[in-house]
Amino acid sequence: MHHQTERLCQTQAHALACAIMLGPRLGRYEHGLQPLPLGCPVNAVMGLFVLWWGWLAFNSGSTYGVSGQRWKYAARAAVSTMLASMGGGLVGLGFSLADPNGIDILSQINGILGALVAVTGGCFLYRAWEAIFVGMVGGFLTCYTMPLLDKMGIDDPVGASATHGISGFWGAVAIGIFADNPYPLDTTSGRMGLIKGGGWALLGIQTLTAVILTVWSFTSSTILLWAIDKIIPIRMDAHEELLGADLVEHRVRHTQIGVSRAISALHPQDKKFNLLSVPSIGTNPGHDSFIIKFIRKKRLEDRLKMFQPTPPLKVANTPVQKKQVAPISLKNLDSSKIAWID
Repeated sequence: MHHQTERLCQTQAHALACAIMLGPRLGRYEHGLQPLPLGCPVNAVMGLFVLWWGWLAFNSGSTYGVSGQRWKYAARAAVSTMLASMGGGLVGLGFSLADPNGIDILSQINGILGALVAVTGGCFLYRAWEAIFVGMVGGFLTCYTMPLLDKMGIDDPVGASATHGISGFWGAVAIGIFADNPYPLDTTSGRMGLIKGGGWALLGIQTLTAVILTVWSFTSSTILLWAIDKIIPIRMDAHEELLGADLVEHRVRHTQIGVSRAISALHPQDKKFNLLSVPSIGTNPGHDSFIIKFIRKKRLEDRLKMFQPTPPLKVANTPVQKKQVAPISLKNLDSSKIAWID
C-alpha cells in the first residue's frame, strides 16, 4: 500500500480525536448548524491554490525518482492529480450552486481538497477516467460529511476529519479497486485492483490496513490528548477564547474586530499586559504619535497668537486727486435726445 495513504488515514483519526476532545467552540451551535463565515474568502482561495500546486509536486514525487521508467509514472501522477481535482471541483461547484443561501465558496474549496486527498494514494496507478471518478467521489464525500459532523456536535473548524478522513479512507479503498501494476515498480507487490483482474487480495489488504490505522491512530491520539490535558490544558479559558488566541497568545490584534466590550465584561485581570494597548495589524503606532504631537503643537501656536498684540492698521497718506467735471452746456446737447427740454 502507498505510504501516503497511511498518513491520510492517520490524519483522519488524529483530527477526529482532537475535535472530540476539545469540544465545540463557544456559541458554535447557538444559531444553527450553518458554517461560520470565513475570515477572508480571498485568502482561503489563495491557500487552496498553494495547496494545489504543492500537491501536484508532492504526488509527482511519489515515484521517488525519475530514472528508468519512473519518469513515466511521475508524469502519470501529475495528470491524475489534475484530473481528479477537476472532478472534485465540479462536485463542489454543484454543492455550492445547490446551497439555498447562495454560492458557497467553502464547498468549492472542500470539493477540490477532498479530491486531491482521495487520489493521492494511487496517483500513478490510475487511468484518466479512473482518476476523475476517484476525485469526484472524494469531493462528494467531503462536502456531504462535513454537515453530518456538525449534526453530531463535532466541531471541526478546518474540516480535517471529512477532508483527510473520509476521503482518505476512500482513497485507500480505491487502490484495491482501480490500481494497475506499475511494472517495474513494486508499489503493489505485483498485485492489481479488483476491476483489473487482480481479485480481492489488494482490496482486502487496503481496506484492512485503513481500518487498523484509523483505530490505532484514534485510540493513541485520545490517550495522548487525555494525558496532556491533565498536565497542560489543551483548551483555552473562556475569556481567552472569546478574545481570541491571536490577541491573547500572540498579541496580534486584527482590524474591525472589537475587543473592548469583551474585555470590559470578562475582566481578564490575570494578564500581565493591557490588551487594549496592542495595536491593530497594518497600523504604525509612530504615525499616531506624530499626529498627536502635531495637533498639540498646532493648538499651542493658536493659543499663543491670541495673546500677541494686534498691530495698528497703517493708512497710506496718498493725496486724493479730484476729477474736473466739465459744465453742462445746453448748446452742446442734442435736443432730440432730451425730449423734456423746451
